[in-house]
Amino acid sequence: MSDPSIAKLLIWVTIALPMPSIATLCQEFIAGADMSHLAFFESKGVVYKDNGQPDDALLIIKRRGINCVRLRIFTSSPEQAAADPYNYINNLEYTLPLAKRVKSAELKLILDFHYSDTWADPQRQAIPTAWANLSFQQLCQMVRSYTSNVIYTLHIAEATPDYVQIGNEITAGMLWPEGNVGGTNDTLIQWQKLIKLITNGIQGVRDVPLANPPKIIIHIDRGGDWAGAKWFFDNLTRYQVQFDIIGYSYYPWWHGSFSNLTVCISNSANAYKKPIMIVETAFPWTHSTNIYGIPATTNGQLEYVVKLATTVHSIPRKPVIGIIWWGAEYQHLPGYALAGFQYKSFWHINGNVLPVVQALGRLAKPVVISE
Repeated sequence: MSDPSIAKLLIWVTIALPMPSIATLCQEFIAGADMSHLAFFESKGVVYKDNGQPDDALLIIKRRGINCVRLRIFTSSPEQAAADPYNYINNLEYTLPLAKRVKSAELKLILDFHYSDTWADPQRQAIPTAWANLSFQQLCQMVRSYTSNVIYTLHIAEATPDYVQIGNEITAGMLWPEGNVGGTNDTLIQWQKLIKLITNGIQGVRDVPLANPPKIIIHIDRGGDWAGAKWFFDNLTRYQVQFDIIGYSYYPWWHGSFSNLTVCISNSANAYKKPIMIVETAFPWTHSTNIYGIPATTNGQLEYVVKLATTVHSIPRKPVIGIIWWGAEYQHLPGYALAGFQYKSFWHINGNVLPVVQALGRLAKPVVISE
């Protein structure tokens, strides 16, 4: 690596995160990448390079320390996926071979159920087309059986996920309108319905008899909003939802400063006594203004990782067990609206891997989680 400033920042990723001396539980830190569209980009002729040499993107990031890959899964039909692959392709037929690649590369796997034919997030949680006419009881049963079928299918293909998200950014619920708890839907009846949907998803995972069942993640988008996070997880706690890990999205241009993140994670850890994972984050390497004083450059991406890692490791009891970079596989693709994530990914416009991958990968070391 020829740029001395990049080398200096990479060194800081390592030395700025000292290990505590006493531990009740020690595990590998999850330094991950969401690579859900990898096979899609490859099918469009996108090439991933390591120092100018084409290679499998999964192997490139693994060599730099990344130890986990996150894959989303949609309920889309083959017809939907064929008609609009960018927005509908992530169904089981597409995801299964990609999950097998992840496991063959000896990487951990997070499976992210959207419970929708397409993207699910705080603004949209559309019920699958094929489920639209089900009664609520039938919908709960479908969530359970669908979840179980996906997990079993991956398991028999030797691609069992290590972690499973029951929904994606479900701050305002999922499977709308049935599981909508946002705005005027913040009612006792709607929360009871959402809880039933979530618990049926969790039970669907647990219906598959596994020696090492996946850890369950509940994911919302409020990484810098303690009030919003408290409202959501207080409700889950009230209904005694049994899950393992709190998942947050944290994009600084949407979710606030590192101070906001610190408050949210610290308070979450104290209130709910669960490990926390930042399951979505990213930072631009170009095509952006400064964000909280960090420039949108390749060095800026490194600085962001250093500040993010230092922030989460400075929180008492070290509740954060992982950081996942979203849109890590994105590259420029003419004709597709990529929301600018081709400039926030792991790859330069020329296809070469960026230094940020090694910076994030260096976080994959044992961390301490205190009881």
